[in-house]
Amino acid sequence: MTPQYQIRADYDARTIVVYQAYSPAIADAALRAGRFVAPFSFHRMTWIKPSFMWLMHRSNWARKPGQERVLAVRITREGWEEALSQAVLTTADPAAVAQAAVHVQWDPERSPRGAALNHYSIQVGIGRHLIRTFTDDWIVSLTDLTPQVRKASTLIQTGRATKAQRLFPAERTYPMPQTLEDVVSPGG
Repeated sequence: MTPQYQIRADYDARTIVVYQAYSPAIADAALRAGRFVAPFSFHRMTWIKPSFMWLMHRSNWARKPGQERVLAVRITREGWEEALSQAVLTTADPAAVAQAAVHVQWDPERSPRGAALNHYSIQVGIGRHLIRTFTDDWIVSLTDLTPQVRKASTLIQTGRATKAQRLFPAERTYPMPQTLEDVVSPGG
């Protein structure tokens, strides 16, 4: 049985992939530059999600206005863990949340058809005071997954979900240091 709160992600020894959905203007500028640049906003929180399925639900498979492009953002594990070390759960004391550099919330993980599952997926909000560190120091690469997302969506809509799953990134349990588990887990 899958633990209720567990980070599942595509990662290697040095990096972890998080997903974000943007408008074409933001995605195109970022892909051209190899990093986030204007019109990306450096003045508001940006949410990163290691769950591909959760972002597919959130962006309606890249069909929601302003979220038509899906990017795989490969960041350093050091940066990811630094963000988590500064995180406050969004369910914590409102004053603590307001002061936090990083917000963490857990939402039900989703099936390919969008149904809520019995376990949760982490979303991490990088606050405006850390955005430049995220964009300039932590990001290793940006990859446009939009064509893959559209193909998978079409396969699911036409009853070929098994074939679509071959297009999904491989996610496995992320090995969290115990000190961070206590910070980001709702029971911690």
